[in-house]
Amino acid sequence: MQRWTDLTEIPDDLSGSVVTLGNFDGVHRGHRAVLAQVVDRAREEGVPAVAVTFEPHPLAVLYPERAPELIASLDQRLDLLESVGLDAVLVMEFTRELATWSPERFVEDVFVTALHARAVVVGQDTRFGARNSGDVATLCELGEQFGFDVEALSDQGDADGGAPRRWSSSQVRRLLDEGDVGAAAQVLGRAHAVSGVVVHGEHRGREIGYPTANLAQDSDGLVPADGVYAGWLLRPALPEGHTDHLLPAAISVGTNPTFDGVRRTVEAYVLDRTDLDLYGERVAVEFLEHLRPMLRFDSVEELVEQMRLDVDQARDLTTARRAERTGR
Repeated sequence: MQRWTDLTEIPDDLSGSVVTLGNFDGVHRGHRAVLAQVVDRAREEGVPAVAVTFEPHPLAVLYPERAPELIASLDQRLDLLESVGLDAVLVMEFTRELATWSPERFVEDVFVTALHARAVVVGQDTRFGARNSGDVATLCELGEQFGFDVEALSDQGDADGGAPRRWSSSQVRRLLDEGDVGAAAQVLGRAHAVSGVVVHGEHRGREIGYPTANLAQDSDGLVPADGVYAGWLLRPALPEGHTDHLLPAAISVGTNPTFDGVRRTVEAYVLDRTDLDLYGERVAVEFLEHLRPMLRFDSVEELVEQMRLDVDQARDLTTARRAERTGR
């Protein structure tokens, strides 16, 4: 997948494209429905499938106090966009100057002049241009003016026993803030992940028989609520068929209150493994299910006993779900 960060990087010989527009934070199932249609239409037209997105998030520039904590970093977002089959992503730097562009200027400069769009596929709630003044109706009018088709997909979501609820990034953020990683995965269409470099911690886990891989503080991805989770430790540097590419894990998020910790950490114990040396390696931690809240124990012995129970529960869950995760 090609990654462009400026209109000038788009090849001059691009003769056409099918385009979509959005922030795509988390690339959840609603996003994927739109993206799948972009890819399908592009294949029919014989042109590249292209997503246009922004960095940083527009609210972070215009109203920083209202800016959401992002589910996924830009790198994670680009990897997820690539996984759906896109041919290219244009990442436009969002600035106050860009925020003044009218819907007409944005469409003409980006979709028409730069990308030669034959079709634009969006969700029904798409807004764009200065003060979000452009909507699907605006886009349809501009499509007629400039000669591209517009496809607007209806909201996607789960019925959940009642009226359908639209899949949204804000819904995922709320679920992760509550620690409900299982429900978040239903909206995302996959387990939520935090990725980063493994760094040295306090080494207490090794001392009590449960060595953990501690992620650096600048890790990518929204960290869910404090607690203990079952999940996976993924090693992207290893090929998918490698025995140690995907490893079952018990994951701890929090400050380690039993030891009066103050720094919030994400650390993963790979089940039944004490032989791994992961320091300096970039890994991803995937959250499968919430097991319990973060607790303070009166003694290390009580903590170790609870960790044994956590590991047993994590082992049962990951064993039952391995085929679903790996497809094997």
